[in-house]
Amino acid sequence: MRALLVVMTLLLSLPAAADDYLQLYQAAGWPQQRMHFSDALQAAQERYRGSLPPAVHQALVNNSNQRFAAAAVDQRAQQALRNNLKQPASALQFFQSPVGRKIIDAELLATRSDQLARYANGLPRSEASATRRLLIRHLAQALPAEEAGAEVSLALAGVAADSLSQMLPGLLGGDSAQSLLNSQRQRLMEQIAGDLDNTLLHVYRELSDAELEEFVGFAQSEAGAAYYQAALAAIRSGLAVGQSTASLAPAAQGI
Repeated sequence: MRALLVVMTLLLSLPAAADDYLQLYQAAGWPQQRMHFSDALQAAQERYRGSLPPAVHQALVNNSNQRFAAAAVDQRAQQALRNNLKQPASALQFFQSPVGRKIIDAELLATRSDQLARYANGLPRSEASATRRLLIRHLAQALPAEEAGAEVSLALAGVAADSLSQMLPGLLGGDSAQSLLNSQRQRLMEQIAGDLDNTLLHVYRELSDAELEEFVGFAQSEAGAAYYQAALAAIRSGLAVGQSTASLAPAAQGI
């Protein structure tokens, strides 16, 4: 009887545990960020329209629409989050808290298409106290911001590389286009790191020093570090960084 009770308890707990991942995905703003990425992608497609031959532009549009289909991105990202985060409860609790919600709101505002257009030529220099700058430095060290930014850039560049390979077969050969892009990861991270503190000061400008300190505390904690490493893996998987579009076709059809 005791063994049966243990089994039933475990079975009943599985749906709740699984649901924590979905709640975390939603609470941390992943669906909205994916939509913001789609907006940026459409804007990039339009920018290329006048500078590329029609056939090349159409290949780029087709490849990007396949690679970044909403259902496929969500599926890959959620699976990576589940695979890489053992305990989602602590991160979920934080992002459902008032400070956590304020952080997500700030991040979603920063990636909106109108904000990206407004600051296309660079962010303004932010004035801040020594205390606040120290908090931001700690946050910059705790968050994988450079890595995440590089993954997004590599994902976008990967579509262009795939399109070029399709139009000129054999030019780069196999997956060498993706390998070439991956070699640029460190350079991209260094570029992002050069202005990271000012970027974070701007993004989280509405947080008080106390709220920022709470954010730093979570990011530096074991639970926070585990979440952000899992989030980085989810970004890489969701955007299929380092994978050719052709290799995604079977998965895309199965969704």
